[in-house]
Amino acid sequence: MTDRSEQGMQTRRRILGDAHVDRAEAATTALDRPFQDLITDAAWGHVWSSGRITDRERTMLTIALLAALGNFDELPMHVRAARRTGASPTDIAEALQHVAIYAGVPRANHALKIVKATLSEMEAAHE
Repeated sequence: MTDRSEQGMQTRRRILGDAHVDRAEAATTALDRPFQDLITDAAWGHVWSSGRITDRERTMLTIALLAALGNFDELPMHVRAARRTGASPTDIAEALQHVAIYAGVPRANHALKIVKATLSEMEAAHE
């Protein structure tokens, strides 16, 4: 494992939590191992580990980008990550306001539905 891979895995665990990463690692096969290595090195080891902006800011940017591009399957994971980094539900909603204006109301509206459902699931899990 390279230094970037090790840093990526540490960052990934800090942002997503050990349980999520452990489940993802357990589900990894020979087919998707190269992909997992790529995202651990490039996304988590380089972009997410840069330290140039806060984890909270980065999760908000990620949510906005995912919504703007219509990559809705990734939203619940990053909503959970955002809450782990200190982003409030209001912070997330503000990011989606930008999506509505700059990328389109339908995408922001759909993302907001997913965010609300994810936050409700998280709240129910803590009760």
